[in-house]
Order: sequence, then C-alpha cells, then structure tokens
Amino acid sequence: MIAEYFPVLLFLAVSVGLGVVLISLGLLFGTRKTTDEKVSPYECGFEAFDDAHMKFDVRFYLVAILFIIFDLEIAFLFPWAVVLTELGAFGLVSMFLFLLLLVIGFIYEWKKGALEWE
Repeated sequence: MIAEYFPVLLFLAVSVGLGVVLISLGLLFGTRKTTDEKVSPYECGFEAFDDAHMKFDVRFYLVAILFIIFDLEIAFLFPWAVVLTELGAFGLVSMFLFLLLLVIGFIYEWKKGALEWE
C-alpha cells in the first residue's frame, strides 16, 4: 500500500528540498550592500526607499488597472486566433462582441479623461 503513495511522497520530498535550497541560496547571495545605483529612481520616478507610508497619485493605479484590462484582451485574442477555424461563425461573432465591449469601455475611459496625464 505504501508503494502506491511513493511517487507522491517523492514529489513532496523533492519539492520541499528544492524550496529549501533555493531560499537558502537567495538568502546567502542576496544579502549584499546596497549601492547608490540600486536605490536611485528608475522607472517609477520617486525615491525607492524614502518612506513606506508615502502617498501615490491615483493615476498610477488607474494606468495599472487599464493596462491589466487591455493586456487581458490580448491574452484572450491569441487562443481564439489559434482555434478560430474550429469555432466557426459562433466564435467569430462572440469575439467581436467581446471586442466591442472592450472598445466601448475604452471610449468611455477616453471621454472621462482617464487617459490624460496632467
């Protein structure tokens, strides 16, 4: 009976061992002294280690949410394009409805000024 569970136990042992090794290596090699180049502003435009409770402009969150929405649109388009011949007319119409809803949402955001950076 234990032979039936051996692959599961082996998988658990290997995964726990690999996790311990990777975390140990990360702690061993990741404790380096920070340099001025590492803590300088790169993409975000503000100091990296200024204050943990500093306030962000709401536009950062709005741009991030809009990016996620339109990035997911592309994530749905690729599988649809691969199986388009199998889906037929129903798949074509349903994807156009999906894209129409996203375009309506994009126009709404555009008219509200969410894409404007003042």
